[in-house]
Amino acid sequence: MYRLSELIKSGRNIFHTNDLAILWGISNKNTLYTTIKRDVKKGILFPIYKGLYSTIPVSQLNPLKLGMSIIHRYAYLTTESVLAQAGIISQATYAFTFVSSHSKKTTIGSWAFLFRKLKDEYLYNPIGVQNKDGLFIATTARAVADMLYFNPKYTFDFTESIDFKIVRRIQQEVGYPC
Repeated sequence: MYRLSELIKSGRNIFHTNDLAILWGISNKNTLYTTIKRDVKKGILFPIYKGLYSTIPVSQLNPLKLGMSIIHRYAYLTTESVLAQAGIISQATYAFTFVSSHSKKTTIGSWAFLFRKLKDEYLYNPIGVQNKDGLFIATTARAVADMLYFNPKYTFDFTESIDFKIVRRIQQEVGYPC
């Protein structure tokens, strides 16, 4: 029961194996894996994929928080995800698109996630990246700048919604080659 109360007190519902070791104060790997295995069997933890667990079923997780947890390092939502939400691109987006210091593609449950690698000098520049309830999300202008960095010939469906003066300012402040 102690382990369950520690999980609840943490205020989180997604945990990496190392998070659980620290939270429960378990340093022995065998003990940790046995404890996790038992908690999965009891329905206290739900496996997401190797080394990642949740206290609620995967289908009930916030996909953006899940995406941030998957990469297990700084990342922010940008490019197609933000542009589709802003109505700048009309094509369907099938994956939540993030930038991070590592590339990765994965599918969990019914959600697909795409992580594009961005140089640290650009990634950690906070211009145009907002923190919304612990989730880092690019503004529309930053998402356009990011998309043009990855694909300078990208064609946007509705350019009327883009303030290119702001986009150019972001490109310059971030240091993107123009």
